[in-house]
Order: sequence, then C-alpha cells, then structure tokens
Amino acid sequence: MSDLEAEYRLDYFEEEGFRRGECTECGAHFWTRDPERETCGEPPCEDYGFIDDPGFDEEYSLVEMRERFLTFFEEHGHERIEPYPVAANRWRDDVLLTQASIYDFQPLVTSGETPPPANPLTISQPCIRMQDIDNVGKTGRHTMAFEMMAHHAFNTREDTEREYAYEGEVYWKDETVAYCDEFFVDMGADPEEITYIEDPWVGGGNAGPAFEVLYKGAELATLVFMSMEQDPEGEYEMKDGNTYSPMDTYIVDTGYGLERWTWVSQGTPTVYEAVYPDAIAYLKDAAGIEHTDEEEELVHRAAKLAGHLDIDEVEDMDAARDNIADKLGVETERLHELMRPLENIYAIADHVRTLAYMFGDGIVPSNVGTGYLARMVLRRTARLIDDVDADVDLEDLVDRQAERLGYENRETIRDIVRSETAKYEETLERGGRRVRQLAEEYAEKGEPIPTSELVEFYDSHGIQPDMVRDIAEDVGAQVDEPDDFYSLVASRHDSGAAFEETDETDERLQDLPDTEELYYDDQYRAEFEAVVLDVFEREDEEGEPAYDVVLDQTMFYPEGGGQPADHGTLSTEDKTVQVTDVQMEDGVVLHRADEDPGKGEFVRGQIDMSRRQRLMQHHTATHLIGHAAREVLGPHVRQAGAQKGTDSSRIDIRHYDRISRDEVKAIERVANEIVTDNTVVEQEWPHRHEAESEHGFDLYQGGIPPGENIRLIHVAEDVQACAGTHVKRTGDIGQIKILNTERIQDGVERITFAAGIAALEHVQEHEDYLHEAADTFDVSPQEVPETAERFFTEWKERGKRIEELKEQLAEARASGGATGEEVDLGEWTAVVQRVDGDMDELRATANALVEDGKIAVIGSGTDGAQFVVGVPDGAPVNAGQVVSELASMVGGGGGGPADFAQGGGPDAEKVDDALDAAPEVLRDVADV
Repeated sequence: MSDLEAEYRLDYFEEEGFRRGECTECGAHFWTRDPERETCGEPPCEDYGFIDDPGFDEEYSLVEMRERFLTFFEEHGHERIEPYPVAANRWRDDVLLTQASIYDFQPLVTSGETPPPANPLTISQPCIRMQDIDNVGKTGRHTMAFEMMAHHAFNTREDTEREYAYEGEVYWKDETVAYCDEFFVDMGADPEEITYIEDPWVGGGNAGPAFEVLYKGAELATLVFMSMEQDPEGEYEMKDGNTYSPMDTYIVDTGYGLERWTWVSQGTPTVYEAVYPDAIAYLKDAAGIEHTDEEEELVHRAAKLAGHLDIDEVEDMDAARDNIADKLGVETERLHELMRPLENIYAIADHVRTLAYMFGDGIVPSNVGTGYLARMVLRRTARLIDDVDADVDLEDLVDRQAERLGYENRETIRDIVRSETAKYEETLERGGRRVRQLAEEYAEKGEPIPTSELVEFYDSHGIQPDMVRDIAEDVGAQVDEPDDFYSLVASRHDSGAAFEETDETDERLQDLPDTEELYYDDQYRAEFEAVVLDVFEREDEEGEPAYDVVLDQTMFYPEGGGQPADHGTLSTEDKTVQVTDVQMEDGVVLHRADEDPGKGEFVRGQIDMSRRQRLMQHHTATHLIGHAAREVLGPHVRQAGAQKGTDSSRIDIRHYDRISRDEVKAIERVANEIVTDNTVVEQEWPHRHEAESEHGFDLYQGGIPPGENIRLIHVAEDVQACAGTHVKRTGDIGQIKILNTERIQDGVERITFAAGIAALEHVQEHEDYLHEAADTFDVSPQEVPETAERFFTEWKERGKRIEELKEQLAEARASGGATGEEVDLGEWTAVVQRVDGDMDELRATANALVEDGKIAVIGSGTDGAQFVVGVPDGAPVNAGQVVSELASMVGGGGGGPADFAQGGGPDAEKVDDALDAAPEVLRDVADV
C-alpha cells in the first residue's frame, strides 16, 4: 500500500528552498522556508500572530479584498465567473447548501460530462457550512456564512481512452502552489511565515493530496488536488479507511476564505470585527455591553487564544476554557461571564448574514431540507438575541444584511422573518409544557435529559437546549448538552443521505441502442412506424403475463417529470397490442403491452391523442400556474413537486404562508390571461452553461436534467428546463381552473387545478352542486349563500336553546324534580338516578348534583348502557372505580379521573340491575 508522501514533493518546493518538517505539537507534516520552524503553524499548535500586527501591507474591506483576489487571477489567465446561489439543490440533487466553490461544478463538470464555464476560472462563491454553527463566535475565526475565493483548473490525462468534455492539462500542483505563494507575496506577506500543511482530502468517493496554507496562525487557503476515485483494489489508502486509484480527470480545487484574508489584513481581535463592524457595534449598544479598560484588555488577550476552542479539534471544551483562563491569569467563570455575551453577539451578526443569503436566494422555511436549516438558524438567532437581552428587531437586522448583499427581494425577506418569528413564539408556548413534563420524569429517575431527547425536542418543537436546561433546573433535572449540539441537528438534515440514489441497471438493456425519441419533433403526430428490436416477458401486478416491447424509435412519451405515459396501440399485419404504460431505462424506451408483437416485426404505432392532448394541456398549464404564483406571491416561489393528469393536475410550491382566496383568484387570472393571449410555446436545446447564464437556476423548477445541452420550454415570460410534451400555443389549453389549495407540509402549498375540457367539466360539476343546493333551499343559485348562512345561524341558535333546556332539566332533576335513590355515605350523600337521555344530558345532571354537594351516579339505556359519575372535592369516592364496576355489569368498560368519569356497554337491559347495585359499589369504594 502506498502513501502520498511522494505527491507532496514538488519541484516548486525544491526550487524555492522549502524543507519538509514534522510538527512537534501535533505530528503533522508541513513545508516551510523557515529553517527554524518546529510547529505547523495552526492553532492550537500556534497562537494567532497577526492580531494588532496585520499580516499584509494594507488594510482591506471585504469588497476590496474580493476584487484584489479576482483581479490577480484574471491577470494570470483566469476568467472571472459570477457566483452561484447558496442553495446548491437548485442545480444538483445530492446536497442542500453550497459549502465550497467546487460545488458549483459537481457532478457534471468534475465528471467530465460537461465542460466548465471557463478553464481555468476564478470565482468568489458565497457558502454556508452548517457544521461550523457551534464554533461561530467562540474561536474568533469561524463563520457559518462565508465567501470562498477560488481558482479552478480542469484536466484530463493524456492516456485516457474515454472522451471527456475537456482535454489535456491546464496546470497542476506546482503551478497552483506557485500562484498561492505569489498572491501572498503580492499582498505583502513574509514568505518565511507561510506553511503548507500536508492534509489529504477525501469526499464524495474522490480523494487527492491537499495543502492547508497557514500564515501567522490563520488558515488562509486550502489547495486540493482531486485526482483519485474510490477503488477496492486501489493502491492508496486514505484517512477514511478506503483505497483509491488515479482517475482520468484531475482537478485543481482551491479555497481562499475572503473573511479570513480581510481579518488578517486588519489585525482585529476576531474575524467578526473585520467582517461585521457596524452590526457588532449596533448589537453591543442594544445589549448595553460596556467594558472597562481592564476588561477590554482581557478580551483582547483572550481573542489571541480563541483558536484553542475549536469544537472539531478539542476533546474537552471545559478543559480548554480552563487552560485559556490559566494563561490569562483569571478565573474560568469570570472569563466566561465576560466572553459569553460577546460570543453571542458575534454569532448573531454571522447568523443574520446567513439568513440574508438563504432568504435572498429564495429558501423558504419549512420542516425539511434547506427550509429546515433556515428555520434552525433563525430560531437560534432569536434565542441568542433574548440571551443578550438586546433591544433589536430580527426582521430589521436581516434586512440590513440583505441590503448590503444587494438582494432585491427585501420585502419578501422581511415577510418571511416576521412570519417565522411569530411561528416560533407559538411553538415555544406549546412545547414548553412538554419540556416540563419530560424534565419531571428524568428528575424522578435521577438521570440527566440525554442528547437524543434534546435533538428530538428541537426537531419536533423548535425548543433549544438552553431553554430545556432552564426549565429542567426549575424541577431539579440535569441536561446532557453537547458543545456541538447544533452541528448534530444540522447533520440530520444537511447531507446527501436525504436523497436516494439507485445505481441498478437492467442487464437485458445493455446491448440495445438508445431509442430514438420522435415525440419532440411533432407533439401532435399520432402515428409512426418502427421495428421491434426486442421483447421481454414479465408479470403484471396481478401475476398475468405482460410484455416490454423495445422499438428502434417511438412517438410514445415515457412517464417522467410528473407526466404520465402515453397510451395507444402497436399493430403488425397480424395483430394489434395495447400499450398501457411506457417507461425509459438507460435511454431505452419500454412499451408495456398486453401481447407480444414479435421480435423483428415491423409495427405501426398509434397514440391515444385524446389522452395526449389532455396531458399536454395540463403540462403547459402547470408551467403557467407556477409562473402566475411567482407573479402573485413573489419570486421566492419555487416548485417542490408536480403531478400531471388527464382530469386534473397539481403543483406544490414553496411558500411561507397560506394562499388566500384573493391570491388564488389572482393566480388564476394571470394564468388565463396568458392562455387568451394565445402565445406560441417554444422549445430549444441550448448549451446548459448558456441557458444557466441567461436564465439562472430557476430553469430547474422540475428537476435537474443531465447532458451538455438541455431542452428549454418558453411559455410567455416563463422559461424552464423540461422534457415533457406541450401544446403549440397557450390558446390550445382552453382554460385553467384552480380547484383547491392546501398546505401539505409546513412551507409547501399544493395547488390543484384542471385545464381544457377537464376544467370545463369541473366548473359544470360545481355548478351542479350549486343548483342542487338551490333546489333544496327552493331559492335561486344566487341566493344560496345568503340562505345557507341564515339556515346555519338558525341551526346554531336552536342548538344553544336545546342545551339551555337540557341544563334546566338537569337542574330540575337534581333539585327533586325527578326520582332518584339517595345513598347515605357517612358525611356524604350520593344520588343514583336513571335518566334516559344522551350523554350530554347525563353529564349535565351529574354536574348539577355535584354543584349541590352530592355524589352523582347517573345511568341511561337510550343508546346502549351509559353511566356518568361525578364526585365533589373531598368526597371519599373515586369516580373512575365506580364507573369501571358498573360498566363491567353491562358488558363494557370505562374510567376516568377521580372526580368525573364515564363509561358503558352494549347491554342496555341490565342498566337497572347495575343501578340497583350502585349503592353497594359506592359503599365498597368509599369503605363505609
């Protein structure tokens, strides 16, 4: 088995006089020009060395540093490209958030399936890493939201036999390290203080050598050389325990943290003062945080040691805090009291920027995916604001960051924050009761509330661990809260495990060519001719024989993208077979038929055009409904799913509020205006990079298609990547009618609608309902709403009057207006009485007797056998026990609290016998 040591011995290092060292603190290997250096330069092996001593010639803001980097690489032959959204699931379906610039090019570019937008290229990509959430504010250097400045080069090996979308080598390791060195020197850095730490990279089935680049204690760049793929027989064993072999493509993947470069240029105590100076000053003032000169000096010294508090590196956080306090010569508790409010303010500033990125890029809070992560960050931010007692408005804080980042949907962002804050407050009120109950259970056991319960509380109720801890302390319970709690929660939702992948392929199809798809040439064509390439027998759902027919070409549209398959027939000279389903597997279209037409036969295909027409109408209407929803509700609206049909269709959209009736009518109106405009529906097949550049990632409302060229459908102003069949002009839809809207999960609204003749059928059906109601009321259809309201009001009033009469009757019975046996129970009197009424009457009679200070046993035989027992406070009778005894006598059961219980059974004929036995039951229960 080989290691990667040889991969790190670069010609550039030898030419520039570097030497390879081993860190005396952690054992890592590194490269340096400094002959005296003994450590790798990374905290905790070394403290920050740039605080109060900026590491570069000039001080830079974020904007200035970003421009300096991009310009440098433009001048060195790289093309600058625009950043992608922070929601990576807009263009790929295996991850949720963008965590690195390389995410922009995975998996299609990195696999060589499509070319990069430029080669080489440079970019400054906004990223969000949820796994860093617990470190934010503590280490002085971690931010959850950050920009990864980067340069990339995409290479292929000369001896590869496969064809890739790019070829040859642009540059590799030596040039990459040279670029890094040159940029540092260009910024005014001392080359002898730069260390390149060997740190092999592994991720997503790929691996390669990599360097972490340290300068004055700060990790400012990572240089990854992605060049290997997982292979059970590979020669390189990596840190994940798997073996890897070289792959045909090899990629330069670099990352330079914009925030950290800005921080080192300014030399502020933490990265937060460099990145969020205005926000931190504002939050300190709002929280009333003021420090004496002595406290300021202590905070300043503590900042230089904050790198020792990395949760990912430190095994015992309490010991790490004690160690820092010892070095500073203060008590740990004193240091914690001083630093915690500051750490919270730093985290608030970072989280607010994260929320601005999320909502600005169209993420809508929900209980799944990116929506869940956004909700988690918002609720944690709200809790931190409460902890520091800052008089600030979260909505305003997020809006300020959205303005700085240049987002145009600021009003929608404010609406989302306002709506989510209100939901959070409601959640806290509901969940708090459950927390107290659980805390009492663990207090009785003498055990701490475990981490698993904390995570479940957060997932189910949004209750954060510090709130659980506060409630638990009130009842004497402890909480087992890990330092990386929020990272644990995020890991449940921010991973590719949320997406299912299937790599199974049908071996029968491997030797067959891809089926030529004729349905894109003319979607109104009903007939075609083809040759049967193969037929595979199978069983249908009922166990009967069925057949998968493979043709060389087809007009049958296979099921996909939420559109059902075409139906129709395949005919030879001798027979006609029915096609009732069509599927595509690995480029081969399978026509599922009831008979075998014969391999090698020449067939004539006939599409059921009535079905095709209705499907086309509904598919184009789906595009129009989605477009209209964005017009009415806001640009954040994105498709979360869709299913087309012949009678109706549905589209699920991400939206933070319920859709009102007025909004439904507005969506319907916008969609139908496009229908009446009779706009041409156009299709084109541009290069995917051209399409993304012109239209953005909103193209992928219905999913991310593979391939270098993608099919776009233009309907008025709406443009989407789509593989389905569509009408020629919007007027061919006829009309669109929204049938219903419902919330299918938090943050996702479902719109059900019908198009064409199906819309007319639904309108007529609803008109029939209206006319039937009018006939029943004997009024005109226009008078139905007013008449129904009048009838409903009268019905409610009569119901109230009936309840009043029942209560009066119960009071009369209780006061002697009806016979009942009185039973002496010492200081108490019980009344046993039969009242043949419904359960409401029984309860009312029992309540009246209890209010009169008597124990009530009421029975009825009206609907089976029923009993109600009521007991005044202090009486020596348990109502649940009495009801249980009586109900068992009539073949049933019952029970309840000690003061009021009810039950019964099916044997109504034994009610009197049970009531006759009631006095003895009462005496036994009361022990008199």
